Amino acid sequence: MSGDAIVTVTPAPAIDLTYRVGRLDLGEVNRAEAVHTELSGKGVNVARAVALSELQVSAVLALSAQGTELARDAGFAGLLAGVPDEGRTRINTTLLDASGTTTKINEGAPPVSAELWAAIADRAESELRRLDAGWLVVSGSIPLLAGTAQMVPFLDLVRRAADTGVRVAVDTAGPALSAVVADLSAVTLIKPNTHELAELTGSALRTVGDVVAAARTLHEAGCDVVYVSMGADGALAVSASGVQLARARARVVNTAGAGDASLAGFLVGSAGPGGTLDAASGVYLAASWGALAVTQATTLLSSVEAAPRATLVHDPDPATPLSEPATP
Repeated sequence: MSGDAIVTVTPAPAIDLTYRVGRLDLGEVNRAEAVHTELSGKGVNVARAVALSELQVSAVLALSAQGTELARDAGFAGLLAGVPDEGRTRINTTLLDASGTTTKINEGAPPVSAELWAAIADRAESELRRLDAGWLVVSGSIPLLAGTAQMVPFLDLVRRAADTGVRVAVDTAGPALSAVVADLSAVTLIKPNTHELAELTGSALRTVGDVVAAARTLHEAGCDVVYVSMGADGALAVSASGVQLARARARVVNTAGAGDASLAGFLVGSAGPGGTLDAASGVYLAASWGALAVTQATTLLSSVEAAPRATLVHDPDPATPLSEPATP
């Protein structure tokens, strides 16, 4: 097993444009009280949060001229392993209103050329070797290969990393997540939310027990850790060490990036001595960092000092109802 360092890959980076409004009136002119722009994408968000810990981390992504300009933010110093991209970075827009509602409009991931994807995969493998990394995290939307109807071959990168002893975490959705679940032999961790888990398993999730049963099917199919982000219902992990559920209270301002912060918390918290994986500590920190993320208006975490304490329960009561149930 390699070290504790982490390399993230963001196949479809984004620029997050956040508007804060007093009240959002559809069909009317709405004036922003504040505007914030930042380089983002799920793997970028994860890496930025991990960088607040003692673990080494590198974020691999395609960087356009616009992305490069935003990357000059001091918070990214030494963090990004960018591959030059002559294309345009997609923009994801978040609208925050005074009621605490988050409205998102996300652009689809633009197709990626075979040459650009090869450069991204090569850079990821180079960073894994440079850091002697223990984790590869593939996170976010998986784009199509330009000129085809096929996704970029991200699973080839996953398998090559796993063959060298690197743990692999995947956080994606839709057809890409289904492709991962079809063969979990190379994947250490997947992070569906409850809605994605319901769709994957064809199960209605109305209680904690429903979530555990659905997650257990994926664990038994070969995934070492199934980490389910459940919003206000907390963070739940199913692994060989059992079932752990953690919750932390927070006042919700913006939910964008909360799942990425929680995944970063899980990776940092689960780093046990000698390369062991401590799922209980991981899910505790996941709940704490995820709760912190929803209290801020921006997507990226800049500090974890104010992260709230979480409560951790082993083998939670399966009859506990979900406040946010999910159906296939």
